[in-house]
Amino acid sequence: MLVYRKSGCIMNNSNLKRISIITGHYGSGKTNIAVNMALDLKKSGKDVTIVDLDIVNPYFRTADFQEMLQENGIKVITPTFANTNLDIPSLPASINAVFNDADNYVIIDVGGDDAGGIALGRYANAIKKSDYDLFYVINERRFLTKEPSEAVELLSEIEAVARVKATKLINNTNLGEKTTLDTVVDSLDFAKKVSEETKLPLAFSCINKDLDKKEYDFYPVTIFVKAIWND
Repeated sequence: MLVYRKSGCIMNNSNLKRISIITGHYGSGKTNIAVNMALDLKKSGKDVTIVDLDIVNPYFRTADFQEMLQENGIKVITPTFANTNLDIPSLPASINAVFNDADNYVIIDVGGDDAGGIALGRYANAIKKSDYDLFYVINERRFLTKEPSEAVELLSEIEAVARVKATKLINNTNLGEKTTLDTVVDSLDFAKKVSEETKLPLAFSCINKDLDKKEYDFYPVTIFVKAIWND
């Protein structure tokens, strides 16, 4: 799994820390990235757990893919009332155990913006004691994060309530079904500017695997999450 070679960034399963936390703006593609990373880790022979910490937004939840993930041998931990008629912010006690299992790789899908970061803050102390990366997902084509300064400001708001600092960036710039190869290539300058302003390295850039070309070193992802505005 590689990114565009001009960026000098490489994403490989062997480079992932035991705990990978995915956060960012609403609709930036966090859940789709989390699902792809979990599946790729499992394919490489790792024991994998994916934790759905999104108690804010009912439209983009890892819980929606629970059956598919479990069929692939991935353990899924979801909010207590996920996929029921109740939408109550409640997290199961089993989440605490993932920080102590040294043999298990964990992907944590966090709700969008600072509202989602509040749930992450509950586990801040355990996270800081663990081998982790907090990936901040950026999407140049999403409202409120079109400018590098906006993306930087949002990250500060998330970190303040999560009480955990981001360690790396993921560039997931896309236009949904209208995304082209140029959409991603053109976003690299944006990603570079966000990296410079946050002083965080760009871990990798994502692209729909159907658009991926061998001459580009992007991380090709399967699109599992379909935006509600495309329905």
